[in-house]
Amino acid sequence: MKRIGVFTSGGDSPGMNACIRAVVRTAIYNGIEVMGIQRGYQGMIENDIDFLTSRSVSNIIQRGGTILKSARSKEFMTPEGRSKAFRNLKEKGVDGIVCIGGNGTFTGAKLFFEEHGIPSIGAPGTIDNDLYGTDFTIGFDTAINTAVEAIDKIRDTADSHGRVFFIEVMGRHTGYIALAAGIAGGAELILIPEKQGQWKDVAAMFAGETKSPKAFSIVIVAEGDEEGGAIKIVERLTKEIPDFDPRVSILGHIQRGGSPTAYDRVLASRLGNAAVEALLAGETNKMAGLVNNQVVLTSFDEAINNSKPLNPGLLKLVDIFNC
Repeated sequence: MKRIGVFTSGGDSPGMNACIRAVVRTAIYNGIEVMGIQRGYQGMIENDIDFLTSRSVSNIIQRGGTILKSARSKEFMTPEGRSKAFRNLKEKGVDGIVCIGGNGTFTGAKLFFEEHGIPSIGAPGTIDNDLYGTDFTIGFDTAINTAVEAIDKIRDTADSHGRVFFIEVMGRHTGYIALAAGIAGGAELILIPEKQGQWKDVAAMFAGETKSPKAFSIVIVAEGDEEGGAIKIVERLTKEIPDFDPRVSILGHIQRGGSPTAYDRVLASRLGNAAVEALLAGETNKMAGLVNNQVVLTSFDEAINNSKPLNPGLLKLVDIFNC
């Protein structure tokens, strides 16, 4: 293997740049050339591919987002699109690829290998922390720190006005961000997709709110909660309790941005390095992850198809602290 490509795909996450940097410098250390593929699979199809040098990745470890940009490519979902991407890679002399992203990214890489034989190793870049085969994904730590900082500030105004705030965090299919940020932010209640039937907890907490209100309350809601998010929960509550006047704050994409934490920078550096070394060792269709602080390789099939359950110890903490 003399030349590899690297790209980021799907939702951006803090630490992607640190991972790109690790890929480039590990490859150069091993005498391998690196080409950066802009905008994920779409850039691969459009031949938006160019060399990266050590200088190309200087002064990016602290930057959020991704210098290679990201996009979702409908064209790559077709055999014709993948064939075009393959021709472009072969024309550039790319022997293997490192893909930084999540489930969709790894699914595309797996299919690409099956059809065209381009080996690939993935690094888990997503704030959701929902990939099987790694304890933490690149960007998760930064996202929860961003969320907790926002929760702390909202708590100040909630306390000042004696209000109830429902704060919605990202997590369409998983409650990792909500659970971690809720515990760290001292939330009175945490609503997550993995736990069904939580409306009864909401109703029990606020049924008598207008008669004997608490000083203030913070409720954390994952966007994929069974009720449909914070706005819908509050709409239902105010119908049942007309005098109830809670507030909603949706943190949204602020959780994806910003300078990565030290933890995310180190994690991204370790996994970017491991991805290149795995390629050079002849591995393919695997994700480099961190389990019990050790780098491990997990097949794309396992990473994509296996669910990653929430830590039961954290779920128990929520019940204990909310009593």
